[in-house]
Amino acid sequence: MLNDWFRILWALFILVWLAGAGSSKRTVRQESMGSRIVYGGLMAIAVVLIFKFWSLGPLDRRFVPATEGIAVCGLILTAAGLAFAIWARVTLGRNWSGAVTIKQDHRLIREGPYRLVRHPIYFGVLLAMAGTAIGFGSFSGLIGVPIASMALWTKASMEEQFMIEQFGADYIRYQHEVKAIIPRVL
Repeated sequence: MLNDWFRILWALFILVWLAGAGSSKRTVRQESMGSRIVYGGLMAIAVVLIFKFWSLGPLDRRFVPATEGIAVCGLILTAAGLAFAIWARVTLGRNWSGAVTIKQDHRLIREGPYRLVRHPIYFGVLLAMAGTAIGFGSFSGLIGVPIASMALWTKASMEEQFMIEQFGADYIRYQHEVKAIIPRVL
């Protein structure tokens, strides 16, 4: 069934993410644990709603027909979003962190997907979550994607502040040249 392919794609994404997690530079500044709990909690709620690990009652109802065409469209969006996020993660290299941080010898990355959007990992993950919500087709996914958007917007806002403090006018110029989350839109 196509639903298994969504889970396989996400599992592969998680494996790629974990494989690169130990290669980051040393952290010199990090956000508070409280801020991590806020957006982490929102993301956990979003994941439960999108992936429906158990019955969610009336939220299990479908908002789109259960057709193979719709599932394939969702799968394509999921794959594209995850590929974009992985491209961004690889481009960040050792500057990457799961938390909002400043790394030792941190540098402002503006190549690859960072030419298109300042937070390409978040864009990719949101596109993949939207694709998965479409593919699974339940109302719970329609609720989960905006919650994930709030979580990632909260995290992106903190990152923006850290980057301004670290890179000053260079980052402000970058903000004016490149959109934050959705290429050419937002």
